[in-house]
Amino acid sequence: MTPARQNPALAALLIVTASAFLAATTLLAKALGTDTLGPALHPLQISHGRFLFAFLVIVCAVGVLRPRLSRPHWGLHIGRTSFGWVGITLMFASVAFIPISDATAISFLNPVFGMVLAIPLLKEGVGPWRWLAAAVALTGALILLRPTPASFQPAALLALTAAAVIGMELIFIKKLSGREIPIQILLINNAMGLTIASVAVSFVFQMPTPEQWIALVAIGVLMACAQACFVNGMARADASFVAPISYATLIFAALYDFAVFGVIPDVVSQIGSAIILTGGLILVWREARVRIA
Repeated sequence: MTPARQNPALAALLIVTASAFLAATTLLAKALGTDTLGPALHPLQISHGRFLFAFLVIVCAVGVLRPRLSRPHWGLHIGRTSFGWVGITLMFASVAFIPISDATAISFLNPVFGMVLAIPLLKEGVGPWRWLAAAVALTGALILLRPTPASFQPAALLALTAAAVIGMELIFIKKLSGREIPIQILLINNAMGLTIASVAVSFVFQMPTPEQWIALVAIGVLMACAQACFVNGMARADASFVAPISYATLIFAALYDFAVFGVIPDVVSQIGSAIILTGGLILVWREARVRIA
């Protein structure tokens, strides 16, 4: 494969677009998990719709592009898909109960958990700057949990667990990167995810309303488009340049939540989100310095 030509401006546009799409999927998940579009759907059914329609989009893309596929590493794919399915299901469950911006901010702990897990699983060394970034980000998450009897958000634990689980998924993604082309990884991931989700949804399935069917289709299509934009954006600029731009997801999430549900992030949400973003930016800055050195 010929490496994509470096184009930071196009990379930034692609990542911002991916962020808008990702935030939109959480908005739709919240609409489906509440009674906005009809009787609330179970998170397992929402994640099933995400995998089903994303898979159909990716199959169409493979049919048009006809990429050269290689022999997959099934063990890594099974691990990646299992953790990814659990993570996205927990995330969709959390947004039904807490502000989308809070759940999105907590999701930015994914790379922090991935970093910590890489120590025993990938034998990576972690210096003081990485530990500082992790401590700062986790402090922000603790604030978003509101750990007092009067304000504690139990549902925020779902988002926190989702971040930890997806952090584990990042370990498998890292092992897969370089072994297989992105579209093959996406195809296999969504095919396996759909298989798992189809079994799980059989226990909780209820017939969606026409509006809910549209939302389920939209979640899958938006997720597939977001993945495509993100992969192509990453290929056209350094990760240290791209990573901070992906935090635009939080801005879109807050805007969508306000526009549709009238939710305005309170001071606690703003402070917690800002601290998590600070931890993430410290991590990005340090990684960039290490690569330059």
